[in-house]
Amino acid sequence: MKQNRLAEKPQKRRKGCVWTAVLLAGLFAFPFVWRAAVKEWYGRQIYSVDDVPAERVAIVFGAAVYGNGRLSSVLRDRVETAVALYHAGRVQKIIVSGDNSSPNYNEPAAMMAYAIERGVPPELIQPDYGGRRTYDTCYRARHIFGVESAVLITQEFHLPRAIFTCQSLGIEASGVGADLRPYRGARWYEIRETAATLVALWDVIRKSPPPVLGEPISLE
Repeated sequence: MKQNRLAEKPQKRRKGCVWTAVLLAGLFAFPFVWRAAVKEWYGRQIYSVDDVPAERVAIVFGAAVYGNGRLSSVLRDRVETAVALYHAGRVQKIIVSGDNSSPNYNEPAAMMAYAIERGVPPELIQPDYGGRRTYDTCYRARHIFGVESAVLITQEFHLPRAIFTCQSLGIEASGVGADLRPYRGARWYEIRETAATLVALWDVIRKSPPPVLGEPISLE
């Protein structure tokens, strides 16, 4: 009996090690599996400018702005896509959402100025100065601007996460890809999205208000 018990202990240890290895492998793989699932499901709701269903509101997600208000290529293409949607009669109002966390950095103002230069009337553009993250933009669109449905404009690597986030916060969202050129660092964007999509899951589970909220603003 004693020998049997002694023989059982190494077997239990081996089983414990196997289950620990399986658990660790699952934890390591989950971000990649989750990213793939979000891309597969929400990627079905990505359209071109020509075939996207008409919506009253377009939401443009912010990105880097350089000195003198010069838009990065990623952001410029997002605003260009929104302008194309407006001129095609696909949207009536454009929310330009981005970071304005310091007095010397203002993504929404630069985005708005660029859209106005390209023929969008200023009264049809709503700046959102609290869109520091994708989650913040989606949350504020729903709770500050009262948006219930919208077309989201950003690059295709970002769109599945953006659509997932907005839909999870109560916005019926589709997307239009703003990929008007190849981008330097595209591989890095894809790697970063794997981590960001995992964070998005946590964001929508806890549904915490963003740091900048404020009073409701009508889009009328």
